[in-house]
Amino acid sequence: MNTQPDGGQSRLLNLSPGDLMRLGIAIAFTIGIMLYVKSQVIGVPNSMILIIASMVGGYMAMNIGANDVANNVGPAVGSKAITLTGAIVIAGIFEAAGALIAGGSVVSTIKKGIINPELISNPEVFVWLMLAALLAAAIWLNAATMFGAPVSTTHSIVGGVLGAGIAAGGLGIANWGTMGQIAASWVISPVLGGLIAAGFLYIIEHQIIHRKNKLEAAQKVIPLLVGVMAWAFSVYLILKGIKKIWKTDFLTASIVGLVIAVAVVYIARPLIKKASQSLTNSRDGVNEMFIIPLIFSAALLSFAHGANDVANAIGPLAAINDAILSGEVHSKAGIPLWVMVIGALGIAIGLALYGPKLIRTVGSEITELDKTRAYCIAMAASITVIIATQLGLPVSSTHIAVGGVFGVGFLREYFESNRAQMIDHIRDHHKDDTDHTLVEASLQEYEDTPLSEKGLFLKKLKQEAGKGESVLTKSERKQLKKAYRQELVQRSMVYKIAAAWIITVPASGLLAATLYFLIRGIMVPY
Repeated sequence: MNTQPDGGQSRLLNLSPGDLMRLGIAIAFTIGIMLYVKSQVIGVPNSMILIIASMVGGYMAMNIGANDVANNVGPAVGSKAITLTGAIVIAGIFEAAGALIAGGSVVSTIKKGIINPELISNPEVFVWLMLAALLAAAIWLNAATMFGAPVSTTHSIVGGVLGAGIAAGGLGIANWGTMGQIAASWVISPVLGGLIAAGFLYIIEHQIIHRKNKLEAAQKVIPLLVGVMAWAFSVYLILKGIKKIWKTDFLTASIVGLVIAVAVVYIARPLIKKASQSLTNSRDGVNEMFIIPLIFSAALLSFAHGANDVANAIGPLAAINDAILSGEVHSKAGIPLWVMVIGALGIAIGLALYGPKLIRTVGSEITELDKTRAYCIAMAASITVIIATQLGLPVSSTHIAVGGVFGVGFLREYFESNRAQMIDHIRDHHKDDTDHTLVEASLQEYEDTPLSEKGLFLKKLKQEAGKGESVLTKSERKQLKKAYRQELVQRSMVYKIAAAWIITVPASGLLAATLYFLIRGIMVPY
């Protein structure tokens, strides 16, 4: 007879003390929400539903912290610009600050207008719908985090509201045009993020890395790049991060951002020149100049994310609170301070407890990131949102950031594949030379050749080599390129993340519909 425990029992028994401690803190936070809200809703009708919804809202906020925040700090951690602990502290503080300072006092009850609330006149049905949507989105995010897949929290709650809405009011309740735009963002977001990130990396490689005097080039170019970052983040924060405090147009935000950018360039130029004096004339030396910009980007992205995405956790909770207190369904709902605090604390706690897994996924498990690549991803995260906002395109910050990681990874594959081919040509050219220093000198000359002149370098090398027989066959060269591609971007991660993105809305929607019928079955008396 087999006396060994089954797989599920074994996993439960193998929980480490750290796992148990994290679980205990999460449970304690949820119980704390229950006790606090219970003390605030004495005498309120249906107070038990509001208490349960508050606990679910806290659970959702923790899952946002565990999954979504990784996009803001993962590249900086993966590039070793900041430590994992430092990133968690910075993100936790600025996420909470963004939520509390710029999260706003009013939230839309129906995220993105995906269903028509006028078709749900019964406030009890509306409360059950929003509770089901919130719980479904939280469960889906939890599952995605367990599997190490960064997914969009906005799409999770959109799917939840859509599924529960259809369950409550039928297919006619859905705004299918809006859903079509959201589906389009599955492609728009990562492609835009990837192209912009790759574009900045190409500029850095062309203007700095592939120069003989890299530090001299860096002194001229990096202040301008930092200025572009200052402009982008200023506009991003004005348009998205503090829009609920100060709402303005793109032109005004751009002018304010330009003033800030000019000031930053003026300040950065002497600082970068001084810093370069103690650095080596190499890629590593250039990388060190991006540490401070990356720390600022992690903080600012976290602030903007807290201001915007806290609504994914507390929006449905605020809607439930408004419907219970007013007895009506409104398109807008006020956000009590206690609701906002639940969202802010939940995101910070979820990040601290379970965020490291996704931070490592984004920062190091897709492709290797250095500080210049991480800078390019941060730039893509802000500029893509600005472009999409002006064009009215729905985009996901998660998809943009991960798309940026893919973009720099695939461009890096292209560079490394070309470099491997060039190394072969150089070795072919010197195959009869016994002095290996000639090979090394040619390799260094190639590294110092600007990207725009590398084609001429190769042409010259071929002319000098004549028609000598190559050391490697064509088949071997293809195998070498394939090996580089597999090594630099993990294809398994590409497929896993893409699959998670595609099924987020339907999975969250189906789960929400199931939960809605379950809740209605419990609440409706027979």
